Amino acid sequence: MVMLLVTELFKWWYEAGLRQRIQKIALTLDGTIDYFSMDLLLKTLFAPFRQISAGKVDGSLDVKFRALIDKLTSRAIGAVVRLILLLVGGVTIVLQIVLDLIVIIVWLALPILPIIGLILWLKGVSF
Repeated sequence: MVMLLVTELFKWWYEAGLRQRIQKIALTLDGTIDYFSMDLLLKTLFAPFRQISAGKVDGSLDVKFRALIDKLTSRAIGAVVRLILLLVGGVTIVLQIVLDLIVIIVWLALPILPIIGLILWLKGVSF
């Protein structure tokens, strides 16, 4: 009876449990990617950033030049802000992937660790 429980535990741990863990990790990673909207940031990299007037400007050459400078400044600010967000998002996603891989490795090794500990204890290894 006990052997059957242990067998079922290992079967669940390495099949359904592992599958659930990977699905949860994938869902979290997908949420992080969606949170930073990496594709949208790339598409709008040089779009104006919170520009008040983006329409056509009529007036003298001085007014048109000032509008051009305003638009260029707005696009430059937008590019800098989006590049910073892309960098932060990229670093966050890479760190999350590394931590998720560590979680999967620990998940796979956890049931075996007590057995390894028992073997090391019987051999007289101490830390």
